[in-house]
Amino acid sequence: MADEISGTPRAKSIWLSDAALLIYIALATVIVHWITGSQYGFQRDELATLEDSRHLDWGFVAYPPITPLFGRLSLILFGTSLAGFRFFAAVAEAIAVVVTGFMAREMGGGRGAQLIAAAAAIPFCLGGGAMMQYVSFDYLFWVLAAFFVVKLLKSEDPRWWLAIGASIGFGLESKYTMGFFAIAIAAATLLTDARRYFRSKWLWYAVGLSILIFLPNLIWQARNHFISLDFLQHIHARDVRIGRAKNFLPEQLKLTLGGMFLALAGLYFTLFSRDGKRFRMLGWMYLIPLALFIIAKGRAYYLAAAYPMLYAAGSVWLEHILSRTSSVARTTIRALVWMVLIADAAIIGSVTLPIAAADSPWATRAMKINEDFREEIGWPELVETIAKVRDALPPEDRAHFGILAGNYGEAGAVNLYGPQYGLPPVISGVNSFWKKGYGDPAPQALIVVGRNLDQIQDSFVSCALAAYTWNRFGVLNEETRDHPDIFVCRTLRKPWSEYWKTARHFG
Repeated sequence: MADEISGTPRAKSIWLSDAALLIYIALATVIVHWITGSQYGFQRDELATLEDSRHLDWGFVAYPPITPLFGRLSLILFGTSLAGFRFFAAVAEAIAVVVTGFMAREMGGGRGAQLIAAAAAIPFCLGGGAMMQYVSFDYLFWVLAAFFVVKLLKSEDPRWWLAIGASIGFGLESKYTMGFFAIAIAAATLLTDARRYFRSKWLWYAVGLSILIFLPNLIWQARNHFISLDFLQHIHARDVRIGRAKNFLPEQLKLTLGGMFLALAGLYFTLFSRDGKRFRMLGWMYLIPLALFIIAKGRAYYLAAAYPMLYAAGSVWLEHILSRTSSVARTTIRALVWMVLIADAAIIGSVTLPIAAADSPWATRAMKINEDFREEIGWPELVETIAKVRDALPPEDRAHFGILAGNYGEAGAVNLYGPQYGLPPVISGVNSFWKKGYGDPAPQALIVVGRNLDQIQDSFVSCALAAYTWNRFGVLNEETRDHPDIFVCRTLRKPWSEYWKTARHFG
């Protein structure tokens, strides 16, 4: 619109720019996460992360250091606020939504394509940002790596390899599955016209940069006998045994819902379309991890971060197609696309956001689909019950007692809520808790949670049932279903130093 006085074109407001609209969408997801984030309680995985956040290191048994680092920052800023602890996970997912829209722009997409791409990324954003977990940060660095590949292919400036390398390095410091994406980027480079970059010094600088960023964790692993490899082998074997990896392909539809059509369009655009020839790498960067995870029997969500680049490409392809249709068809198709994407976000939000009270019919239905909700219930009650068992102990036992926890949820809960009851730090052999030891002097009586009687009776002279786990909503979860008994056990049959050598376990 021309200025009424000068007649010159009026500058477009930055507040209504394409980037601004993407940021508004992302900001809305952060607000939704903040509003709903404190409805239930800490999920058991979050309790472990919170504990590790208080003891920062260059590595942990279950994950690299990035997630506990952001956990520590959350604790500094928000204390032990549940919504505050989840804040940076929500922000990471929101940034990924914006970057998805930016990818569409870099591929030539207009405002409509950018908004559609971002909207397609919202469902996983809602789920991935609902808890403080390494998935959120791993997802962001995959999306950033893909974005920088798009920048490289569009500009043909090899210096973008440094950004790609940094994304890979920080991704490896978030979750080791970034290694699969690094392999995919290298293979995609080799399989396309981008192979010329193997002669570029910037690609090799990027390799060195990614190794340099990952090096502190690699050194930590070496000093700790690569304990995370043992952990990953155990967890993978468990997942395969209980069937978590058997429906990898069908579950991709659960990850993407209606967005799968946009992803398939993006795959076509990058691999076969003349307009998308410049971005051939992206198609291979999806297919190669897909094949690797199928072969390795990975879990379905491992591939989630590979979809935003396809959403971006698919939205650009859709825009190209619609530009050749009539205005009526264009309007109708756009309306249908937006209806599907909005429905996707509503469906995923209804089962991944803790919207309703835990004892409501809505929550009951959601818990049948999303079992993470169940594992957010009952931790304060568990620690309160442990305190009551402590209070019932004879004075001679209370003077030298400890709390032995079988899993990291219980261990994290005791260390979080226990101080208000005067409880000592927990003793547990699970994951990184094992390294903290069993205290000095070692306890003589133990309150044992998370174990069944047949798992502990051979280790102690006596064990007596003292209480049961419960929660105020009556929700059936791992604690109330699998190991509800709380025992008081006395006198180990072997010295603590010998017992502790065999106490380490993974979960």
